[in-house]
Order: sequence, then C-alpha cells, then structure tokens
Amino acid sequence: MAPRYTVDGQMRLLVKVARMYHERGIRQADIAEILHISQAKVSRLLKRAVDVGIVRTTVMVAPGIHASLEEQLEERFGLLEAVVVDIDPDDDERAVLGAIGAAAASYLEATLSGSDRIGTSSWSQTLLAMVDRMRPLATRGATEVVQLLGGIGVPEVQNQAQRLVGEFARMLGAEPVYVHAPGIVADRAIRDALLQDSSLTEVRRRWRELTMAVVGIGSIEPSELLAESGNAFEPAERRHLLDVGAVGDICHHVFTADGTNVDGEVADRTIAIPVDDFVRIPRRIGIAGGPRKQEPILGALNGRWVNVLVTDLRTAEALVDAKALTP
Repeated sequence: MAPRYTVDGQMRLLVKVARMYHERGIRQADIAEILHISQAKVSRLLKRAVDVGIVRTTVMVAPGIHASLEEQLEERFGLLEAVVVDIDPDDDERAVLGAIGAAAASYLEATLSGSDRIGTSSWSQTLLAMVDRMRPLATRGATEVVQLLGGIGVPEVQNQAQRLVGEFARMLGAEPVYVHAPGIVADRAIRDALLQDSSLTEVRRRWRELTMAVVGIGSIEPSELLAESGNAFEPAERRHLLDVGAVGDICHHVFTADGTNVDGEVADRTIAIPVDDFVRIPRRIGIAGGPRKQEPILGALNGRWVNVLVTDLRTAEALVDAKALTP
C-alpha cells in the first residue's frame, strides 16, 4: 500500500495559482474571481511560488546568440556591451566582415535613440559592410553623422570614404558632416595650419559634442582600402611603429597591445579627432573581427578605446582566452 502524505492547503493553493497563471495563461484578476480570493493575494501567492521554487524561470537562448560569451567579454574588459556574431568556420575574410557588418547594422537599428550625434571613421571595410546592410530607418535614428578623420587620398577611395559617411547619415535620417582635409599631412606645421581653417574649426566643435562613435579597428599593416587610399603609413613609419610595439589604430591614433597611445611624429601629422575628445564620447562602438584583427582589438579593449564591441565568434573566443595574445 502506497504511503499517504498530508498536503498543506497553502502549498496546494500555491501550485494551483501558479499553474493557472503560468501554464494556462489565466489573468490574475480572473484567477482571483475563480478562486474567490483577492487579486492582491493572487499576486502574493505568485511571488511566494517563485520564492519557494515552485516556479523557476529559464531563459532559452536562441540559436546563433552567444549570450554567455558576450557576458564574459563584458566582464573581462569592462564593456558596456558585446555583440558576437556566428560565422561559418570556412568563411573567408570578406564573409566574416559581411557578417560583422550585418550584426552591427542590426545592433544600431535596435539601440539608436534618435537624438545621438555620431562620429565615424571613414576608411573601414567593416563599416562599409555595415552601411551596405542597413535599411533607411522609419524614424530618425540620429541628428548628425560626423567624419572623425581626414580622408583625402586617391579620388576613388576618397569618394568611397565620403559615401560611407553620407550613406550612413542617409540611413539614419541624419545630417552628414565631412572633414575636407587629408588624413595625414607632411608635418605638424601643415596640420596645425589646416586645423585653423573655419570649416575644420566647426568640425572640431562637433567632435566635442558627440554622444556615440562607430569605428573600425585598424592594424598597422594596412587593409586593402587603406593601402589604396594614399593615407596608409609609409613603410619606414610602419617599421618604426612595429619596433615600439604598436599593434593597431583607431582613427589613425596608434596604440600598443596594452592599449597605450603611441605619441610621436605620426600623431603630429594626423588630422583626426583628438584622443582626449574621442575617449570622452559616452558610447564608443568598435566593429572589427577576423584573425588579422585579434591583436589590434585586444589592444583597443585593454586601452578602453572602445566600450562596445561587435565581432565574430572565433575572435571573441580568442579574446576571452587571450593569454596567447597578451604581450
């Protein structure tokens, strides 16, 4: 004969109310009417059911979402947010850039406030991939998109840089603001003279008012786009930067693997948002991935150059287990 148990009436009521609400979808007001108790008591019983473990909440992660890995990145590097996109192990660099660009487009579409003033770099293949995958927003996503770095080089690449800024602004219903100057000039005196031009004075004012930056993370060895632009580091400059431990750049501001900014002759010739203005921007979104960018991304994270990262799965895994990448 099976043993008999005495079931507490309160426990039975807890289970009954929990099943009615969570399994059958009955509203609290209707549960109160059916059981002839107050709605306040129904609410207390539902809370009690959670406290004693009758009801447990489980979050089912959708396929392709790497929430745990994103949380590890956020915790390790002090990020506001990390977005990790799934990729096929056989994807080449172009496919990886496309996947990251699509993820960045989706992230921005979901998080823009409508009042943001966005700065963006202009020589990034990943940002081009992002803009190519964006759709014009039904409501304005930002007030302006401001170029953060000069871009005059060979005409076809300069046109591509301006297209990036212009198309990004068009997708968001924002005003585009261009930097009509080279990214790199011959010496500091020329840079300082150009920065006094009235058009650049206005751009510099806008740099100080940005609420968000969306930037690529570059490597010292230039991408195809940058190599063609006329604005890449010269071979002798690259050798010097590598000798001092430089691993990457954001808006042509160079940093080492631990994130330290590399001052010097190259920085003195660059027309771009100043480092101090850049790091004061509240939300700084870095969009980059692929094996070639792992060390530059790590440097950018170590130096807090960015506080939001959009990257691919394999890069995220390498960053979380970055012993092999750290200096």
